[in-house]
Amino acid sequence: MSDGISDDAEDVVGVLTERIEARFAMDMNQLKAAVAAAPTANPDATDVVKWHGLLIQAQLVLDRAEDDLLAALETQPSEVDDPTMGLAHRVNAAVTARDGRAMVVRWLLDPDAPGKKDLAAERLARLRPRTGPAVQSSAPHRPAGTPAPASAWRSGRPVR
Repeated sequence: MSDGISDDAEDVVGVLTERIEARFAMDMNQLKAAVAAAPTANPDATDVVKWHGLLIQAQLVLDRAEDDLLAALETQPSEVDDPTMGLAHRVNAAVTARDGRAMVVRWLLDPDAPGKKDLAAERLARLRPRTGPAVQSSAPHRPAGTPAPASAWRSGRPVR
């Protein structure tokens, strides 16, 4: 790949982990602890830690799928049966998932990535989790003796 990440599956997670550690000037355990202690302090770090965790999970799934496929291939005669072919498809799906997550991590680490400095970036910023509800989440309190709104009467539902 042109961005310095080797095609070897084992290298993808390691190289991205090194990039994360360099970007935030701390090792992954320290970064995870910092994000856990203050998840809203640095939204970029929170996103990177989340997607790095998803990347690691995807790599573990891929490793298991490859091990299962290799074990099945060792017992196969010259032709591959349908269950073994299913394992090969599982490996392909796991590679796709892992590579997709790696792409997200690379995008998160690149400050000049497409979509980070334009209208799309503004929209993305608005989608970030909020610290509290954007609108009132409970019905307003009505003092005793205050009539219910007319719409409540028309709905046929009980009025409280």
